Amino acid sequence: MPAGAAVSLTKVSHDIYRDAQAQHSTEVEPDTLAFGTTIVSAFQVGRVPGGGASNIGWATSVNGGSTWSHGYLPGITGNGGGPFGQASDAAVAYDAKHKAWLIASLGLGSPAVDVLVSRSTNGGTVWGKPVTAAAGSNDKDWIVCDDNASSPHFGNCYLEYDSTSAGDSVMMRTSTDGGLTWGPARAPGGGAIGLGGQPVVRPDGTVVVPYESFSGSEAIRSFLSTDGGTSWGSSVLVSGIRHHTVAGSLRESPLPSASVDAGGTVYVAWADCRFRTGCARNDIVIAKSTGSNSWAAPFRVPIDATSSTVDHFVPGLAVDPGSSGASARLGLTYYYYPNSSCSASTCRLDAGFISSVNGGASWSAPAQLAGPMTLSWLPDTTEGLMFGDYIATSIRAGGNAYPVIPVAFAPAGATFHQAMYAPAGGLPVTGGTRRASAAHAHPVTTPATGPTALPTAR
Repeated sequence: MPAGAAVSLTKVSHDIYRDAQAQHSTEVEPDTLAFGTTIVSAFQVGRVPGGGASNIGWATSVNGGSTWSHGYLPGITGNGGGPFGQASDAAVAYDAKHKAWLIASLGLGSPAVDVLVSRSTNGGTVWGKPVTAAAGSNDKDWIVCDDNASSPHFGNCYLEYDSTSAGDSVMMRTSTDGGLTWGPARAPGGGAIGLGGQPVVRPDGTVVVPYESFSGSEAIRSFLSTDGGTSWGSSVLVSGIRHHTVAGSLRESPLPSASVDAGGTVYVAWADCRFRTGCARNDIVIAKSTGSNSWAAPFRVPIDATSSTVDHFVPGLAVDPGSSGASARLGLTYYYYPNSSCSASTCRLDAGFISSVNGGASWSAPAQLAGPMTLSWLPDTTEGLMFGDYIATSIRAGGNAYPVIPVAFAPAGATFHQAMYAPAGGLPVTGGTRRASAAHAHPVTTPATGPTALPTAR
């Protein structure tokens, strides 16, 4: 890794394709999940400027991150013998009851954009052709399964997406057979308009779905189901969003990243500038649930001082599934500009990691994972230069954190050099003395400069 990176990273996948539609060699937008000693990640391979990628790739470790295998999903795009032109928005789940790993993704056709689910029943190293879970014009899918053996809905899997043909209406579907079939589309009570919902499952089987809401002012809202996805309640406000658009035409937004602890407390992180005077830069903030459908005000993760020049964005938050309450272990991966006053030619992009062992009350010192990266090393899209609209982190119960992140190096001529990397053996989750900030420490005196809601973000 470049000088300054404090962590040893291992390349876990790379772009093998050379179709003319895409910018090779690029991999973007990973999700990651750990269950037992297995970690599975999925991501876009060969980013296409107009949307999606040449295929969806996967990388799997069955020994706690010591070694990795990788490959590419069959049956989606033509590169894998499938019918779609591009693929996008990969998300990973594990169904402990049916012993199936699942990757949800989008198959981009003309004009349909279907939500697909690919399955592996051998531990995440061999994948079958996908089933169509939701046909139509859809975006930003996410998937989770109820792996709590004591839950009345153990073995249910839940799929979230938004229907772009219905004004970004958020929809949910449920599977009870390990992702082989999916039930009807169901909307939360009163409807929900937004993007990027990330469902999580509490130990009692309650499913909570935080999402970025476009109804009225931009906000994080959430809704839930207590009956295994048969019905979904009306959404409630988690928090308003104050977001600063970052420099350099980099593609990013305040999409939420969500996780849940063993006691059922839900944590939601996003990029927010409320703690910076004039909303000049983003911090990563976290809101915690305080009841079945209520939320505390967000707090600021103390990566650096509010007087710093650092701009933080695109968080990937994880909570150790075996920890809870005042002993909850949190890992947070994020990207950042060390100096936010930059341009497309001068911005330097880094990736970092920070952790907490007391539910976010205090945090370790941050560690640089990768960088500095120059923005010209990233593939371009119609919505800006891209490493991903989201990233993810997962934590093995009682063990290390496992982010899988896109890292770019200088291109070789017209060929990029952007691939997926993971910290060798994972990252220890530790504590420290950096205290989280209470809400509204620096009142915003000027409007935020966040982007308007986009009809699609594929």
